[in-house]
Amino acid sequence: MRNAHATASNLHPLIRYGLALVLVAAALTLSLILQVPFGNPFWFFFAIAVIASTWYGGWGPGWLAVGISTLLVLYYFIPPNHSFQLNLRDVPFFVTFVLCQTIANWLISWRRETEDSLRRARDELEDKVAERTAQLKNTNQALVDQIAEQKRTEEALQVARTELARVARITTIGGLTASIAHEVNQPLAAVIANADACVVWLSHQTPNLAEARAAAERAIQGATRASDVIVRIRSLISKAAPERAPVRINEAIDDAAALASDQALKSNVVVAMELASNLPFVLGDRVQLQQVILNLLTNGIEAMSGVEDRPRRLLVRSEMQGARQIRVSVQDCGVGVNAQTMARLFEPFFTTRPKGIGMGLPISRSIIEAHGGKLWAESDGEHGSIFQLILPVGDGTEQ
Repeated sequence: MRNAHATASNLHPLIRYGLALVLVAAALTLSLILQVPFGNPFWFFFAIAVIASTWYGGWGPGWLAVGISTLLVLYYFIPPNHSFQLNLRDVPFFVTFVLCQTIANWLISWRRETEDSLRRARDELEDKVAERTAQLKNTNQALVDQIAEQKRTEEALQVARTELARVARITTIGGLTASIAHEVNQPLAAVIANADACVVWLSHQTPNLAEARAAAERAIQGATRASDVIVRIRSLISKAAPERAPVRINEAIDDAAALASDQALKSNVVVAMELASNLPFVLGDRVQLQQVILNLLTNGIEAMSGVEDRPRRLLVRSEMQGARQIRVSVQDCGVGVNAQTMARLFEPFFTTRPKGIGMGLPISRSIIEAHGGKLWAESDGEHGSIFQLILPVGDGTEQ
């Protein structure tokens, strides 16, 4: 019925008023046909005509049906018949009929308007829901696309950061060529010396086998040390993906200090170590952590290149920070930096060195933060600076 109602309400006004006339005419015809056998059932058919006219045609056609029905009933069914005269005794009946028709028209009109309002509200709500659903779908799709784009960007940034860290390591190794040569030359010289000694002990008329064997063992140890140096240098410049494994932070400090020892010697810098014993493991990439420490050591050595009025001393400490963190600090006694420069030390491409590229400290901080730690710099109050980093401990195994 709702669909029929909606369709009828869209009809042309002439059709709706014509429908009211047809319905009233049908009510009159049926009433006249059934008048004799059923005794004037006019009120029933005219009521149906008014209700149907109001429901399908609206308020105007309904009132037209009420008016015409009143005239027809007065003319055909209220004595004297075929006359519009009304006897006094028939006034109550006639008024009751008109009142019933009017009330029926009003009720049906009210219900029709209410249903029209509800239908419009429902249609508007459906339109708004559909519009909002489309907006939500578009927003959700945009969010999915944004997340995918962000993920691709993060992956690209990770690749770029890894590659940039490798380039920084190669740059650092290039600046420490003399130190590398020193590291390799020492064990190779020991190998040659011990090999010569072994030959001398064996060339005696009575070969001293014990001394020769000891010399050969020392030569083997020197060759092994030279191989370890080469392996360590290759790991620094390799393009291998970062790994997470238990790392002895004191050993990483010792390896970095060995690489920087020749540069420290040439710069008249004494590297002092205050490394706490029995430190737990940290979980991380040994090569990356070694790179960070090496960068801090070389920065500290270069910071003291212009110091002449006091000893050039670089202090490296490792200690526990609470129960679950390890603190490593590198303190120099150089010229220091002002507060404005200190605030920019970790900005990419910012450097205080004439030949620096300004990427060592930003990369170092990125590496430490990727390990769940923190890297920062402070002024020691008198001379120089202190660079400190904190790393979370691993499984608690002692070094």
